[in-house]
Amino acid sequence: MSTRPHPEPPFILTLDIGTSSTRAMLFDRWAKPVGDVLAQVPNQLQTTADGGAEFDPAALFDGVTRAIDQALSQAGPLADAIGGVGIDTFVTNFMGLDSAGRPLTPIYTFADRRCAADAEALRQEFDLEAVHNRTGCRIHSAYLPARFRWLARTQPEVLQTVAHWLSIGEYLFWQFFGERVVSYSVASWSGLLDRHTLAWDEVWLADLPVKIEQFSKVTDVDQPRQGLKPAWAERWPALKSVPWFPAIGDGAAANVGSGCTTPERLALTIGTTGAMRTLVDRSPDTVPAGLWLYRLNRRYGLLGGATTEGGNVFAWLNQTLKLPPDLEATLANMPPAGHGLTFLPFLAGERAPGWQDDARASLINFTLDTQPVDILRAGLEGVAYRFALIHRQMQPHLPPDHQIIASGSGLLNSPAWMQIMADVLNRPLTASAEPEATSRGVALMALDALGLTDEKPISLGATYLPRSDYHTQYQIALETQIDLYHRLIQS
Repeated sequence: MSTRPHPEPPFILTLDIGTSSTRAMLFDRWAKPVGDVLAQVPNQLQTTADGGAEFDPAALFDGVTRAIDQALSQAGPLADAIGGVGIDTFVTNFMGLDSAGRPLTPIYTFADRRCAADAEALRQEFDLEAVHNRTGCRIHSAYLPARFRWLARTQPEVLQTVAHWLSIGEYLFWQFFGERVVSYSVASWSGLLDRHTLAWDEVWLADLPVKIEQFSKVTDVDQPRQGLKPAWAERWPALKSVPWFPAIGDGAAANVGSGCTTPERLALTIGTTGAMRTLVDRSPDTVPAGLWLYRLNRRYGLLGGATTEGGNVFAWLNQTLKLPPDLEATLANMPPAGHGLTFLPFLAGERAPGWQDDARASLINFTLDTQPVDILRAGLEGVAYRFALIHRQMQPHLPPDHQIIASGSGLLNSPAWMQIMADVLNRPLTASAEPEATSRGVALMALDALGLTDEKPISLGATYLPRSDYHTQYQIALETQIDLYHRLIQS
C-alpha cells in the first residue's frame, strides 16, 4: 500500500482520548495516516494525596472538540471525503450526570484508589471466583462496584442526585446525538458487564446503590449513530451526516492496530503503564486467575493483564537518579541481574496478576557500591518479571508458536529494555512499526464496519531474539522477586 501516491477515500477521523492527551487523526481506506493531519490537545489528570485520580468533564470534553476543530482545519478539502468517525478512550472511567446531561461529578478513572478499602470489603462479601468468571474482572479499586460502594459511604447525596452514569465516550454521544449508548468493549472494562449475556450484570446491580436505568444501552462498535445536533452540525458540516461509531477501549484498539487480532499474535504494550493482551474467538469457560477478559466486540474477547507499572517506572528512575548520558549503551552491556538487586516496581499499586491495591515499591540488597544505573536496570527487569508472570497465565490459551508484538513508546524507545523483555520472556519480541497503533486500530474497526474489509498489512520492525543464558539468570531472579512479593505484599 505504501506505493500509492495519494491517500484514498473514504477517510476515517479517529479520536484517541487518553489520560495524557486527546489525539485526532485522519486515515485513508487502507488504514494509512493521511498527510499531516494530527491534532493533539493535552489532558490534565488531577490527583490528590488520598489517592484520587480524576478529570474535569468540561475540560476533557473541550479538549475533544478542539482536537476535532484542529484536525478538520488541517484536513482542508479532504474533510469532505470523511466517511466515518471512530473513537477509543482510556478505560475504566465514568461520571454522574443529572437528567439534563450536566456533569455532577468528576470523571473517576481506573487509577483512583480511594475505594481500595471498599474493594477489600467486597472481596470479603462475594464469591471472588464467581464474580471473576461472570464479569471477566476482579474485585478491585479499578472497577465500578468498589467505586459505587465508596460513593455510598462517602458521598451518599451524590447517589441521590445522579440520573445517569456515563463514560467519556458515552458523554460524547449524549452531547452530539442526544443518545446514551455504550459499546460491549467499554462496558466490559467497568466490571459490571455479564460476559456471557453481554448485558449489565444483574447480580451486581441487585447489590449496588444504582439502577439499570441509569446505565446506557449496550451495543456493538459496528452500530453507528448519524445526524449531529444542529449546533455541532453547523460547527462541523463535514461530520454532520457521517456515521460515528461507539467508543472502544484503547487496549482493544491497540491490539487491532498492531495486527494482534488472532491468538497467534500477543500484544505487549508499554506506555506509562503496561498490558499484555490477546484476542480470543471463543471465550474460555473460566477466566485464568490474575487475568481479565474484556470484549472487543460481540464476537471477540480480549484476554490479558494490565500493570500499573511501565514507562512510569523508567521515567521516575530517570528523573530521580544521576544517570550516565550514554544510558542505552550502558544498559545493553550490563549482565542479566548482575547488580544483585530485587525491585518490586509498584510505584502506583498493583493490578495484574496479584491485584493488591496496597502494594508499594520496594528495593532490596543495595550497598554502598550500588550505582544509579544498577537501580534503573533492576527496575526495568522488575517490570519485565511482572509480565513474565502474566505470560505464564496466558500461555495455556495461546498456540506454542505465538508471536509477541511490542508497542508503546515506553518500551519501543529503549532497545535495551526490548532485549531484556525478550530474554525474560524467552521468546522473540518484534517491534511494531505502526507509530499510531491505537488510532490505526480505531480506523480499522470503522473501515470494517463500513464494509471495507480488504487486507491491510501490518508494518513490523526489528525482532529481538532471546538469549538462553540470560534467560536462565533471569529465571533465578524472578523466583527471588516472587519470594519478596509474598513476604512483603501477599502473605
